Amino acid sequence: MKFDKNPFPPGDPDRHELWDMLMRRDFEAFVAQDWSMVNDDFITESFFGVHAHFLNDADAWRLQFPNLESYRDEWLRQAADSARTEFAEPLLGALYRVTNLRDIDVDGDRAVLHKKFNGSVAKADGTVDRLNWQTLYFCRKVDGRWKIGGFVGYMPHPLGR
Repeated sequence: MKFDKNPFPPGDPDRHELWDMLMRRDFEAFVAQDWSMVNDDFITESFFGVHAHFLNDADAWRLQFPNLESYRDEWLRQAADSARTEFAEPLLGALYRVTNLRDIDVDGDRAVLHKKFNGSVAKADGTVDRLNWQTLYFCRKVDGRWKIGGFVGYMPHPLGR
């Protein structure tokens, strides 16, 4: 199975574009540690992100990213941490392999996407990084292009466990 193949055909243009934005561009930029590849994918003036801290209790979730700059800084920190890690397999391929983005609900110019990480990435020292969380992205079409307005991320996967 080719994990980096967009499961949505060009005949489903909204989901096709959304998948490319939140899988292909996000992963390629993350591995390259290059925020400029994704900077235009966000609604800068109103963006926010909630960090669920991998907890089922929504009362413990926090507005960790009140603006795009705070999220960008954390994204770049995580990308740099990953770049310093020696993996036993290519990280880009592993990210595709452990991630599922099939549930995309589009209604007009709004969309909710369910991105789920569930798997392990082998490290060169014989250990593994376990990726097991999910993120809900809230997107809006702006000037004919899909953009990310916010998210609730780092939720347990599955919820309620």
